[in-house]
Amino acid sequence: MKLKFDNIRKSFVHVFGGSVLTENFFLLNMRFILVVVLIMFLFISHRYAVLQKMSEIERLERVLKDARYESLTISSALTEASRQGEIERRVEEAGLELKVTNEPVYHIGK
Repeated sequence: MKLKFDNIRKSFVHVFGGSVLTENFFLLNMRFILVVVLIMFLFISHRYAVLQKMSEIERLERVLKDARYESLTISSALTEASRQGEIERRVEEAGLELKVTNEPVYHIGK
């Protein structure tokens, strides 16, 4: 049991002491290792940027949905207010002496 613990301790000191970086395997493959680490950083940063853009898209979709509902409400109110019966009712409420004419409109030409 003592032997295994000593081996683990020596390998731990070997790896974290930095001497593992001077071995032939790491020296020969240093470019590959650096490229892999660079690609990992690029993937992580790209994922972060994509998540931010997705949350912004979701927020803008909610704003657009609210704007559509507001537009629909305003359009409905405008349609209701511009009906002839509604206009006649409002003219009566205002006490104006306007009546709907029964005579046709005359067009004056040039």
